Amino acid sequence: MPYEPPPELAALSLAEIADLVAARKLPPVDQWSPARTSESHMLIKADGRWFHEGSPITRPAMVRAFASLLMRDDDGQHWLVTPQERLAIAVEDAAFVAIDVKREADALAFRLNTDDLVIADANHRIAARGDAETPALYLGVRHGCEARLNRSTYAQLVEIALEGSNLAVASRGETFALVPA
Repeated sequence: MPYEPPPELAALSLAEIADLVAARKLPPVDQWSPARTSESHMLIKADGRWFHEGSPITRPAMVRAFASLLMRDDDGQHWLVTPQERLAIAVEDAAFVAIDVKREADALAFRLNTDDLVIADANHRIAARGDAETPALYLGVRHGCEARLNRSTYAQLVEIALEGSNLAVASRGETFALVPA
């Protein structure tokens, strides 16, 4: 069955986005503790492109399947996890890239380069890193993995923040500063 990406983020209501998020059944990688570890020979570039042994992975469905198995441990190492094995994967910056944002009511919803949808909240925090001259914004996705906001999504979020009195945004009762501390 071919993969049908969700409709454009701007066309979805917050309720529709929440339904799509809830309907996505992801593998329980946080519940798996395989004894065997190995190297995947995979790399996720800072721009979100995936490579295996130096060759790009060009099938979006393959990238999406691998992305559903990702986790990052407390040491910052990314892993592809299955019930039988944990494979180390190199990540230049963040495992995902946030490519769009939509604000509706009290929520900010993001689309990732893998077509995942994430609503910023206490479990999916927005973090500002870097310094005031070259800040970078990240969104918590799942299992310790993050998405870096691309330039246009970053600019959209700054526009939302500028509507208020400080450089911060709110979503689902949480406030997130857009300037590194």
